[in-house]
Amino acid sequence: MAKIRKGDRVVVLSGRDKGRSGDVLQMMPKENRAIVQGVNMVTRHQKQTASEEGGIRQKEAPIHLSNLALTDPKDGKPSRVGFKTLKDGRKVRFAKRSGEEIDG
Repeated sequence: MAKIRKGDRVVVLSGRDKGRSGDVLQMMPKENRAIVQGVNMVTRHQKQTASEEGGIRQKEAPIHLSNLALTDPKDGKPSRVGFKTLKDGRKVRFAKRSGEEIDG
């Protein structure tokens, strides 16, 4: 089970986007990276195609998971993630900052 998943709200801990937050759009577990909405924007020159206009585009680049932290559901601040098994046998993630369950 991954500590960060697609759809989670995360905060950037280091780098030029430190402090910014966004939702995880895509996970790349083999590379230990994620694409976060509005974070780590890079400029790319796009060649014109039949369906798209050409020009200079801004898009999100992958960011390493070590630079991300999940936001605590209670106060929205960065939190580490832990795992616990419930009485019914389900394994769930919880925020170590507040003890709040993340998925449930």
